[in-house]
Amino acid sequence: MTAHRILSWSPSAIVFDCDGTLMDTERHWQEARNVTFRVFGLKPPAGFADRSKGVHYTECGALMAQETGKPDLADDLADTLLSSFTALVDQDPVTMPGAAALVRLAARSRPLAVASNCPRTTVESCLDRAGLLGCFDHVVVAGEDIRPKPEPDVYSAAARLCGVPPEEALAVEDSLTGMESARRAGLRVIGIGERPPGPEAEQADLWVASLADSELQTWAHSRLGA
Repeated sequence: MTAHRILSWSPSAIVFDCDGTLMDTERHWQEARNVTFRVFGLKPPAGFADRSKGVHYTECGALMAQETGKPDLADDLADTLLSSFTALVDQDPVTMPGAAALVRLAARSRPLAVASNCPRTTVESCLDRAGLLGCFDHVVVAGEDIRPKPEPDVYSAAARLCGVPPEEALAVEDSLTGMESARRAGLRVIGIGERPPGPEAEQADLWVASLADSELQTWAHSRLGA
């Protein structure tokens, strides 16, 4: 077990994923994928939701096109996916359990950043509506010079902007794609959700059911309290 790598340690900075970690938006992505398939008259391939979790929306559009045998529709699928997701989030921005409390506590004493595969406007809008945007020193998203997760770029850039070496920063993630990105960048990782069987569990040092986990909250007040 590697939980002691988190629970016996005080990070110098914390980098959070957004979708499914801070904001309860993974359900919106799932519904947006369903809407997009319906708009184009396509049937979702079996297991697509699991394969697409945490994937950049342009790559998700390409995956949709590939797996449904419609390669020419990749860009159109991606555009529809993003617009559908944005509309759903605007209607229902909700934070994940424990997220707001942890962010506000950590922001008192640590530089914080967000590392996301979503467009900047979407991330900032979500966090702003949740009252959390002001807690973050930096928002890093995939773009021309920053490759999306699972590449390490967003986490490497976030740690650098926070002014700390990657090994002194903590990543908080809910997807294996994001955990791989953080791990490759050299950060320690808290994984949110059910601990998977097999080697995939090693992507995170500590697994918690949610950010409201009592052990995590005790650690945060002890190690992050101002």
